[in-house]
Amino acid sequence: MADGVTSAAGTYRPTRVAEEGIADKLGIHQAYLRRLRDRGRTDLWDANVNGWLHGDPLAGHPGDDRNFLVRLFQPAGGDQAGVCRALLSDSYRVIDNLDALMATLDGIRQAGADVEFDGLDLTERRLYARVVAPQIRAYAPALLAGYRSPFGGRVYIPGGSWTPEQARQAAAGEGHGYEPGAEPVLFAGFVISNSETGEGAWSITPRIVALICGNGLQITADVARAVHLGARQDEGVIRYSADTAGKELAVITARARDAVATFLSPTYLQAKITDMERKAGVPVTRPGEAVRQVAQAARFTDEMAETILDHFIRGGQLTAGGVMQAVTSVAQTLDDADAASDLEAQALRALDVAARL
Repeated sequence: MADGVTSAAGTYRPTRVAEEGIADKLGIHQAYLRRLRDRGRTDLWDANVNGWLHGDPLAGHPGDDRNFLVRLFQPAGGDQAGVCRALLSDSYRVIDNLDALMATLDGIRQAGADVEFDGLDLTERRLYARVVAPQIRAYAPALLAGYRSPFGGRVYIPGGSWTPEQARQAAAGEGHGYEPGAEPVLFAGFVISNSETGEGAWSITPRIVALICGNGLQITADVARAVHLGARQDEGVIRYSADTAGKELAVITARARDAVATFLSPTYLQAKITDMERKAGVPVTRPGEAVRQVAQAARFTDEMAETILDHFIRGGQLTAGGVMQAVTSVAQTLDDADAASDLEAQALRALDVAARL
């Protein structure tokens, strides 16, 4: 088009995320829409969605008078159906993953942090970029006392910067004589996350990773966010000005800069370790009951609770800290990046619950 904005007219197949948004906005049970889709009853799916959207004027049922923001992917050439990624409020402020990531990286640069990427996942719901600072580390012998990795002799090497031998030498140089691969070293880091489909705000969350196993836990209480909420959008294809986008991304850059300066501080890391160690040594005499209580608090499935119990037993650390370690080690085994991140975010809750029993 002459204004550089492509028409959105076309046919689009909704993703699961879009279907959830449609159900939520229109008050239709998600399970019902999912069942219609899974059984191939697209006729009933269409009738329900369009009935609630447009109503039935002849029968005296008005349509929905709200405006919605629809996020779409158009195929090249336009001869195939596109993808409907999300149905959102018309107040939703679009912050795309790439823009959010680049703005965050600018904030990291401004903070002067020496970091490495430890993993990147992109799902229909969210972007996850895990970052670690190998030089910001601390010893946590009380937190990891008696713990053995359920992954055998594998150790975590952040970005290839440290080898087990280097970790051993560093420990020995500070008066700690640990066997290679058994050093109770924790690294500071954080997780950058963003959603383009209404599944949460841009965020940067502190994350701590253990050398001996690669278990990572997120400290969600200290998360920095930029919410995807702004002024209502006019009807039609949205055109964002460079000035508007720049101001929004500048907020992310500033918040990332300040958050990184805090999260990658040795003082911050040590304070979090000290807080965890006060609870981690509490003995767990009834592992099944402890894991059951954790599962109830975190709303884990029975299958997930059984897996956590298995990792707890294999870890050999029969304390509240061992329950926390089991939650984080199970997170490493999940192929679903959304579920893995959610599990890491529950680790400190697991520690709190187990320590109170």
